[in-house]
Amino acid sequence: MTRDFLPKIAASYAAFLMVAGAFSPRLSAQLVRDPAPSSAQPQSSTPNSSASQTPSGKRRLSQEIQLTGDQLWSDTGIDVQAGEHALITATGKLRYSDAQDDNGPEGNPRGYADLLRILPFNDTGRGALIGRIGDADIALPFLIGARKDILAPVNGRLSVGINQLKDDTGLGTYTLRIEVYAPEGGVARVLARQVASMPGIDNSLFAKIPRRIADKDGNRGDMVNFLILGSEPAMQRVFTTAGWVKVDPDVSGAVVRGVLDSLSKESYLTMPMSQLWLFGRVQDYGWARAEPIAVVASRNHLRIWKAGFQVKGQTLWVGAATHDIGFERDQRNNGITHKIDPDIDLERDYVEKTLSATGLVSEVAHFLPSNPMKEAKTATGGSFHSSGQVLVLKLDESAKDGAATSSQEGP
Repeated sequence: MTRDFLPKIAASYAAFLMVAGAFSPRLSAQLVRDPAPSSAQPQSSTPNSSASQTPSGKRRLSQEIQLTGDQLWSDTGIDVQAGEHALITATGKLRYSDAQDDNGPEGNPRGYADLLRILPFNDTGRGALIGRIGDADIALPFLIGARKDILAPVNGRLSVGINQLKDDTGLGTYTLRIEVYAPEGGVARVLARQVASMPGIDNSLFAKIPRRIADKDGNRGDMVNFLILGSEPAMQRVFTTAGWVKVDPDVSGAVVRGVLDSLSKESYLTMPMSQLWLFGRVQDYGWARAEPIAVVASRNHLRIWKAGFQVKGQTLWVGAATHDIGFERDQRNNGITHKIDPDIDLERDYVEKTLSATGLVSEVAHFLPSNPMKEAKTATGGSFHSSGQVLVLKLDESAKDGAATSSQEGP
């Protein structure tokens, strides 16, 4: 694919950064922990909580903290388990120097200038109270606002934050009450169980799967490094829940939408992904995940194909994942192309972590085919290396929701 438009796009993004910086006031936040109350009865700091239900499980923890202004994210010190409910209520006010009014935990409505800010949670206003569960590198933020009952999809540490830039300034304090309730029925969920093997995942299967994908001229490229067992709706659900964005296969259309249509994360992530071949056809889906401002030079991305055969009655998806880390010369045509991280096992592991964190993966295995591929070159001439292991994920077809979800919204 021709890459001579990439320097122009990179320049556009540099200009965007300078414009965004002009609208970026300064921030601070601090976590202040208060002793948990001794009362055994559920308490709430929001005056409207009487209209909202309390989780039915047994309350195992109640704690109050204050969030003020000197860091973006704060560790609550609270570990939640899959299936537990975390009921968070919040009061307080913040004031930004360039805002006309104070805002509460729901944040400020986003005005024109605010559209130039790439916030931790872009779907809500600046100053909103937000949270995340698990590893900071993969966990997706969610809105807490004045009240949120979160059903934890996986085990992990609960962090809270203010939806603002690192150098922003919000003056004021939010007071949070965090109550953690045991899973309904008292049984914790078992998710993403690591298994030594899966039925049908063997060398006879890999004899039917090409080891590498190729460009339109047949030049072999990236290694097949993961398989997914699950229906098409389940496959789309797990990627979407994990924060991956579907990439438009129309390169020219993706460029126009990514640069001109909006400043949303999704538009940036649909920047071009070349068409490559496996099983005699181009990818069925392309998925990308990255911070939007860095997507031109750096993003996690993958291609996935539906196999023409099943494994023990289950739909098989075959994928190749790599991590763009910059630009290099395309040895086919001397153009400019993306450079991938040569340690492609890191991207395989990233796929595992992000998808498993949704709570939508039931089993995880790693398989080492006979004559494993350990070193090769991409179709554009870049090199990569691997242990040769292929990730295998089995999806939970019964699950309907993944990432931290709310069973009771605030008023």
